[in-house]
Amino acid sequence: MKKILTTSAALMLTTSMAHAVGLDRSGQNIGVIFEDGENYVELSFGRIMPDVSGNDAAAFGGRDSGNVANDYTTVSLGYKHQYSDAFSAAIIFDQPYGADIAYPVGGSVALGGTAAELNSEAFTALGRYEMGNGFSVHGGLRIQTISADVTLQGLAYGPPQTNPPSIRTLNPYNVQLEDDTAAGYVVGAAYERPDIALRVAITYFSEIDHTFKTTENGAPSLDTDVTTPQAVNLDFQTGVAADTLVFGQIRWADYDVVKVSPAGFAAATGGGSLTDIDSDFSYSIGVGRRFSDAFSGSLALGYEPTGDDLVSPLAPTNGQYSLSVGGAYTLASGIEISGGVRYIQLGDAQPATSGAGRAQFEDNDAVAVGLKVAYAF
Repeated sequence: MKKILTTSAALMLTTSMAHAVGLDRSGQNIGVIFEDGENYVELSFGRIMPDVSGNDAAAFGGRDSGNVANDYTTVSLGYKHQYSDAFSAAIIFDQPYGADIAYPVGGSVALGGTAAELNSEAFTALGRYEMGNGFSVHGGLRIQTISADVTLQGLAYGPPQTNPPSIRTLNPYNVQLEDDTAAGYVVGAAYERPDIALRVAITYFSEIDHTFKTTENGAPSLDTDVTTPQAVNLDFQTGVAADTLVFGQIRWADYDVVKVSPAGFAAATGGGSLTDIDSDFSYSIGVGRRFSDAFSGSLALGYEPTGDDLVSPLAPTNGQYSLSVGGAYTLASGIEISGGVRYIQLGDAQPATSGAGRAQFEDNDAVAVGLKVAYAF
């Protein structure tokens, strides 16, 4: 059963790689802390290839936007050490949040030139104490660094302005948020029954407050305060038959707290925010099967509910369905190579400004591929 436990972890890599709740990218996976062995290390890569496009509203001529979502890569690394029968600790690196949106200039009249790039890195130092009778608790410190660069452009933001634009100009408007590092915490608990490969784990991730040095339209501005969301992951797996495992995750993230309102932008919009993301859940469930001592395979479904059709132009999709296929192969040396492919059907949406839809995005999708190399020693 152990072989398919690791396969389920490999497949979860693909279920959290692309277009999950809000700006999520990694899903904040802490599965490394539950791995067997005195020492365990893993390195994961993901490549996400979205195809997101639409047409301007009739008032803007109905022009094709072209693909507005760029391909991107994610990387994560985890190391776990078992200090005693009861206590283990892990260090995890991930890229929890991200955005890579760019409306081609010459495409959409309403939004052409609008772009958003958000980068993040996080280190989590996590400890786990096993209390006996299958129960354990885990928790630790999380330190993350975030930066962003956002440009608004197009007739959806008003008539074009001459260069250089004033700080209150929104067509075009640019804001740069410099790297800021801040800390939060992680805490959770789990219950396990190894005889049936059962594990249920719940993990809470705290909000983290950032203060960014800010430049608006090329001029220094006041610092911008932004809070990243608290979140809860509920992970579960259990054996249901010989060599067969069911697994899944429910994740909730509180994106209602994420408000990005630089001083100049706030003055131009009456206190508006560059972001407009609802708190939401995402769900995944799958089955893993061991076919031999060396090879296992998995299949999973994912779902994120749809919300309001009117969305930020910086995140022009609304909900999703996905199908993932994964596998794991263990070499004679003990190194395990695992990975998966995920197809995501993205929900239709209307990028909006000032409460009105400016375009219609339909029939969009993405493909994600993931690879993980792991070794227990």
